[in-house]
Amino acid sequence: MTDKQTQAMHGQSNMEKDPEDWVTGDEPMTGAQRSYLKTLSEEAREEFDEKLTKAEASKRIDELQEKTGRGQQTH
Repeated sequence: MTDKQTQAMHGQSNMEKDPEDWVTGDEPMTGAQRSYLKTLSEEAREEFDEKLTKAEASKRIDELQEKTGRGQQTH
């Protein structure tokens, strides 16, 4: 449950930092990233690189989401 202050600060959040600025960005991708990236790669018929860092995986996920239409917000 979120409070009103949290909701009001939503637009000011740093939760969506550029992967280049991540302190742990050079660590291996997480299990969740690996799983989602593998699915996206298969759907996009693109090669899956299992050696990406967290930051590289995040960028690749963004690229493949755009290509496949997954993760798109609808309003």
